[in-house]
Amino acid sequence: MQITRRLEFDAGHRISAHQSQCRHLHGHRYVLEVTLSGDVIHDACSSSDGMVMDFGAVKEIARIHLVDKWDHAFLVCAGDTPIVDFLAALPDHKTVILDRVPTAENLARIAFDILEPLYRDVYGNHLRLERIRLYETPNCWADVLREI
Repeated sequence: MQITRRLEFDAGHRISAHQSQCRHLHGHRYVLEVTLSGDVIHDACSSSDGMVMDFGAVKEIARIHLVDKWDHAFLVCAGDTPIVDFLAALPDHKTVILDRVPTAENLARIAFDILEPLYRDVYGNHLRLERIRLYETPNCWADVLREI
């Protein structure tokens, strides 16, 4: 069985070497979809009876470990020195320095790598992260799928 939980956050970024508008500082209303697979829990004494995982618990893990860190932050590649230096000069600015360019594809991969171990078999029901889908805009997204 598969389940999916959707979360939203706002963040800024830029793709410094891009040949169009994306090379400028800008932001997006990102949408993150977390898809998990696992066996349905059959335990009448459990609040998770009949579920793969409680949607609230799915949200809580993603919120604490990813969304709260990226929401209303500027996501920047460590190699984008002018912007890293500029943001460091802003008092109390929420900046997330990444090891790669913050494209939708790279952000989706980073999100998968952060979240995958946190969902792994939480309830003993073979739970695992199957897909991260990150929407940069309503019409553009990147998927990272579990590799078999």
